[in-house]
Amino acid sequence: MIPVLIGSKWERPPRETLPVFNPATAEEIERVPLSTAADVNCAVTAAAVAFEDWSRTTVMDRQRLMFAYKALLEQHVDELAAIITRHHGKTLSEARGEVRRGIEVVDFACAATTILQGRTLREVGAGVDQDCYRYPVGVVAGITPFNFPVMIPLWMFPLAVVCGNTFVLKPSERTPLGAVRLAELFVQAGFPDGVLNVVHGTTECVNALITHSRVAAVSFVGSEAVAAHVYREAARTGKRVQSAGGAKNHIFVMPDADIATAIPSILNSAFGNAGERCLAGSVAVAVGSSAKPLLAALTESAEKLVVGPGDRDGVDIGPLIRDEHRTRVLEHIARGVADGARIPVDGRGYVQQPGYFVGPTVLDGVTHDMAAGRDEIFGPVLSIAYANSLDEAIALANRSAYGNMSAIFTSSGASARRFRDTVQAGMVGINVGTAQPFGFYPFSGWKGSFYGDLHMQGQDAVEFYTRKKMVISRW
Repeated sequence: MIPVLIGSKWERPPRETLPVFNPATAEEIERVPLSTAADVNCAVTAAAVAFEDWSRTTVMDRQRLMFAYKALLEQHVDELAAIITRHHGKTLSEARGEVRRGIEVVDFACAATTILQGRTLREVGAGVDQDCYRYPVGVVAGITPFNFPVMIPLWMFPLAVVCGNTFVLKPSERTPLGAVRLAELFVQAGFPDGVLNVVHGTTECVNALITHSRVAAVSFVGSEAVAAHVYREAARTGKRVQSAGGAKNHIFVMPDADIATAIPSILNSAFGNAGERCLAGSVAVAVGSSAKPLLAALTESAEKLVVGPGDRDGVDIGPLIRDEHRTRVLEHIARGVADGARIPVDGRGYVQQPGYFVGPTVLDGVTHDMAAGRDEIFGPVLSIAYANSLDEAIALANRSAYGNMSAIFTSSGASARRFRDTVQAGMVGINVGTAQPFGFYPFSGWKGSFYGDLHMQGQDAVEFYTRKKMVISRW
């Protein structure tokens, strides 16, 4: 059974468990315990006790420990990638990219002596100086999703703890192995007991964390419905909240786009990570005369993608996370066809394989009135829509309840600028199919893709994990 970390102890409490599967083979590889509200209270208490000393630890010492942690992560990139592939299913190359993206945030956290600096202004009045200092907020809870079991925990706890907070991490019960290994390396790096704690579970565990009186802030990434629930419940109890939810991302292809450049970027955006990511480009909008060449090129290229276990050489698309999720994706495809979409590439033939596979699927002629054009499918399904002009394409995307990412392929600076300024998405790509910001910039979803004010990563995260104290002095 997978352990929990509370204070100084790795424990395997006698709790109800759930299976952890290898989604490429459907084999059970571990059992994860379902932590109770009492377990959560023990973890939060351990974090609160540790906070007293950790919050007074010098910034230089916190930074040195973070450098030690980064060094260990660099030494274990391949091991972490293999863990990801084993219990999530993505290809090893995608898994290595995930680990690298997570380490980018640790790189940023290693700049603590710079990013935590305050401000000062002398002589704001006669003989009066004013200073702004940053203080940690206290115990922080982090709840992370199944699709990036290493990267998203690294978005959260390294920055939180280097800011002087202590942390309770609740990884996805579907993919907990990556977070456990991250915590083992964290302890090995020399961080004090209780600075990072790990619990597991589902609804009871989450609700206990987000409403606990000694938790000061909550970071969450997951589905839109749960993101909204976490935001409401945590904010109701007076906590800071950053809660990232769903997405329905549109990629525009203009008539002047370089199709040869656009196609691999669109395919990677739509089918990378088997479509299980909030930055997936799930709707390709062909503008004007780009329609025929785009459909032909996407169809030809999607049919060549290789589906199989993520640890096998040459594989482009790994399995989905669970059989029930595969069933939901298949239902989305069937509904899209029933609603009138054509299906030039049908990935449903892979369902008979061992494991939870769906092949790359292209739905053509999708409109916003169809569920396939509105709902987050979270699988390897690319919808193709059509617009007569850029303004019509932008209006289509802006009808979405989500606003995570959008991208455009064009040779026109004027089109790119209009798109940049008018599309309602927090992350935009120009001739880039997956607009993921680097770790020193915020992951900036809009609308139903994010609940809160301060985003994850970058200086936004520093603002979220610290509170300011103003000192006005006259001597």
